[in-house]
Amino acid sequence: MTRPDELVRAVEATLFAAEAPMSAEAISVHLGGADVKAALAELAETYAARGVELVERGKRWHFQTAPDLAHLLRREREEVRRLSRAATEVLAIVAYHEPVSRAEIEAIRGVQTAKGTLDVLMEAGWVRIVGRREVPGRPVIFATTPDFLTHFGLESRKDLPGIDELRAAGLLDPVEDAFEAAMETAGAAESEERDEESAD
Repeated sequence: MTRPDELVRAVEATLFAAEAPMSAEAISVHLGGADVKAALAELAETYAARGVELVERGKRWHFQTAPDLAHLLRREREEVRRLSRAATEVLAIVAYHEPVSRAEIEAIRGVQTAKGTLDVLMEAGWVRIVGRREVPGRPVIFATTPDFLTHFGLESRKDLPGIDELRAAGLLDPVEDAFEAAMETAGAAESEERDEESAD
């Protein structure tokens, strides 16, 4: 078996010992400015069929268990983090519209958003404050984090499902059904009004 070159070994050791995912730039700085892109590509290929794999999520690299083996490492009693419907909606809005302010989130949802909802998402490490909108009042704006991409197995926000994929998965059906029902009700009301006017 051919021994990997020293840079590849150094990158591997750096990532293995890292407490958190690292960008290529951070790895390069750690290794004295070395160009690590080729080494990362080689390592990703080397680990592709192994029990652990090297992946890039949100431009940061880390080792993770191969997805098909994850069930072997789960504890029998695992603590599942369940999001409320409101938190799920807010997370989706932030992911698809970032950067976005609380007022913009509320305008899209059509209801007021409790402060605790965003706090839960920030505590989970999936949403962060990224600045302020340059408008009167300078509201805080929110965006997703690299941990959000890592948790959901996305390389970037471009991998988020589109409208057609969401519809195919049945996730938009309740919304569309409610909209159609509302339109039918409105149409029926207009028809009754016209009939009453004709009778008069």
